[in-house]
Amino acid sequence: MAKAKTVYYCQNCGYESPKWLGKCPSCEQWNTFVEELVERSSSKVPDWRSSSTDTNKRANKAAQIHEIVYQAEVRLICPDNELNRVLGGGIVPGSLVLIGGEPGIGKSTLMLQLALTMPDIKTLYISGEESDQQLKMRAERLAQSARANCYILTETSTQQIFKQIEAVEPNLVIIDSIQTLHTHHLDASPGSVSQVRECTAELLRFAKETSTPVFIIGHITKDGAIAGPKVLEHMVDTVLQFEGDRHHMYRILRAIKNRFGSSSELGIYEMHQAGLREISNPSEILLSQRELPLSGITIAAMLEGIRPMLIEVQALVSHAAYGTPQRSSTGFDTKRMNMLLAVLEKRFGFRLSAQDVFLNIAGGLRVEDPAIDLAVMMAIISSQQDMIVPTDIAFAGEVGLSGEIRAVNRIEQRIAEAEKLGFKQMYISKYHDKGLEKSKFNIQIHSVAKVEEIFEAVFG
Repeated sequence: MAKAKTVYYCQNCGYESPKWLGKCPSCEQWNTFVEELVERSSSKVPDWRSSSTDTNKRANKAAQIHEIVYQAEVRLICPDNELNRVLGGGIVPGSLVLIGGEPGIGKSTLMLQLALTMPDIKTLYISGEESDQQLKMRAERLAQSARANCYILTETSTQQIFKQIEAVEPNLVIIDSIQTLHTHHLDASPGSVSQVRECTAELLRFAKETSTPVFIIGHITKDGAIAGPKVLEHMVDTVLQFEGDRHHMYRILRAIKNRFGSSSELGIYEMHQAGLREISNPSEILLSQRELPLSGITIAAMLEGIRPMLIEVQALVSHAAYGTPQRSSTGFDTKRMNMLLAVLEKRFGFRLSAQDVFLNIAGGLRVEDPAIDLAVMMAIISSQQDMIVPTDIAFAGEVGLSGEIRAVNRIEQRIAEAEKLGFKQMYISKYHDKGLEKSKFNIQIHSVAKVEEIFEAVFG
């Protein structure tokens, strides 16, 4: 008979303790331990197959690295080019991909759309949250189920899921969602720390042994982190975050971790009634359509991974009406904005200490590229002085504490993107002059060393 054991798990990091603790010794968070009744069975089978054992397995032997024969990986190229880019060039066989996002943001729609648009790949879509009829209704709305080679399974028991996997033999498995699954090896409720960790471990063993890629949809907490133990993100190969505002149409797929590619890639979608549509040129949607030029608006050339994009930086500077000046930024680091404000006041004499400053990155993007410092600074001055920056000028440069303009990486890609969108002028750092061929661009490139040089050139 199985022996019942009470174990306390940290909901933040998954730390296991035989007794309740107020503070987790691993992640040092308070009041995160929950009690779970775990069944420790001596007949527990560690493999994903219910009938397999480890007795006939041959142990791996150590080999020198030059003896290992490298084989180029053959990725599954899906019709979704944005997903291909974020994954690093396609789906790697045997990979385990975790997708997190807020409720209603479109995670299930993205995965079902992927399953329906790959007719040459046999896909098994496993849902623990919706019925067959609900999934059929969504597939009809997407209008892509005619040629799909997609199987639907509504099940939450991992043992039953693996039986169906052996019967169907799919080339791609999608789990919606990991918090609804449970295994009979543990006597804990679905969604608990131990169940999420054990179910993910079984799916990981299945993916690696059969070279079948598995996509897992995960819920997130109120803090925006993926629900479950933090070890869950360490177990999987790729972690994707699906972001956006449910009240707006644009969605952003961001790679948080990727063992098979860059972890700083970005994919942009537009939500329609018929599903998600790829945005191949995000610069066009990130630049607002203004009928008249306005002060406080500049254009910055940024990079997300290896992808150049032009974004609109909006600033509003006004007198502080309530005594204490406000500093607020959306999509940009507030501490970095305060640093740029200090540079403007100390080096150039702009009195901003008694004024409210609001900064916004249009389109709902969150930008960490320091190359937009110059555009942020110009937008703030444009709003304070109520002077318009010409709409055909783009900026790319990092600003130092002494007011110098520092060089940024991949400047040629940024210039080419600005030229493609019809910009006539671009201001960059003079430290790019050595290796940059300005003659091959049809855009006027201004190389400057100090911020005051741009002030004089733009505002006169």
